[in-house]
Amino acid sequence: MNALRLLSAALPVLLLGGCTVVPGSHHSESPGWFAEDDGADAEALPDIIRVHQISTAILDDPKTDTATRTPEGLESPDEGYDYEVGPGDVLNVTVWDHPELTIPAGSQRSSTESGNWVHNDGTIFYPYVGTVEVAGLNVNEIRAMITRRLGQYIENPQVDVTVAAFRSKKVYVTGSVGQPGTYPITNIPLRLVDAISAAGGISETADWSNVVLTRNGRDYSLSLRNIYQDGNAAQNILLQPGDVINVARAEENKVFVLGEVMRPSSLPMGRNGMTLAEALSEKGGLDPRSSDASGVFVFRKAPAGADHGIDVYQLNAKDAAALVLADSFSLQSRDIVYVTAAPLARWNRVLSLLVPTATALYLGGRAEDQLNDN
Repeated sequence: MNALRLLSAALPVLLLGGCTVVPGSHHSESPGWFAEDDGADAEALPDIIRVHQISTAILDDPKTDTATRTPEGLESPDEGYDYEVGPGDVLNVTVWDHPELTIPAGSQRSSTESGNWVHNDGTIFYPYVGTVEVAGLNVNEIRAMITRRLGQYIENPQVDVTVAAFRSKKVYVTGSVGQPGTYPITNIPLRLVDAISAAGGISETADWSNVVLTRNGRDYSLSLRNIYQDGNAAQNILLQPGDVINVARAEENKVFVLGEVMRPSSLPMGRNGMTLAEALSEKGGLDPRSSDASGVFVFRKAPAGADHGIDVYQLNAKDAAALVLADSFSLQSRDIVYVTAAPLARWNRVLSLLVPTATALYLGGRAEDQLNDN
């Protein structure tokens, strides 16, 4: 929040300074709407920023709609899925017509209590067979191994192996759900919706459009809203052992509307999200006395793994079609909407001045180091 206050205070000052610099801010890698007003070359924007025009093309671009596709690195189909046994699991091994080799559960013992525990070293002990290394194998492979070894003592043994208790592999569900906790991965593929349902579903305070999956130290943003409301299965990813799922609280889901609007402040998005048009109208619209309608900007932290740090989206609200575009452009949590008073043609230079403050807000010291290297 301190960084946000710093950005809020710095933007008007920097924009005022931007009005005194030599005009003509055209950047060769920027879209054509950063027009030249006197032919002078503009300062090049740092590599950490990418600028995009809000247009029908960008609204239709699947790269900008992360909620309609499976995040890169999470693609994993159900085909070929098979549970691999691990330490802590309990196996039931049955040899037909040889009850002496099958420990009966009895009326006082469950199948879990009477089964074969997989020890910390990944092994079980079975009569005649001895120690069997089962960790990392599926039940078919374990059955084949035990059958082969028993065949040395029993003619044509008929063996069945099942998992009586799944304990070695878990996922963790936290945040705004009914019953946060750990939930096992079983021989049935476990997907995001399955884990949320097992945890009692989302609570009344949940932000169902902001679910963070942490896997191998990396965070992925997912949307339950896109799954439940739009029926998009791409976000319903297959979970893996050790995954951590956090459902954010709705009060943390907000955007910030600053600059030349009637009531600059933060704005809760609510469970159903918010478009750029809704955010601007909630704050009374653009200030007609001071705003430049061609300079409506959205600052957004770039997706994980991107080759840059910040995406800046620009809307020219002087265009009549812009109202339709603004109502179709969905904001994301922690977006910063800024309406400028500076002429659009000078915005390359202004953006260059804003980079240190914006990167401090979104990226911290890592971004500052990257800027210094440039």
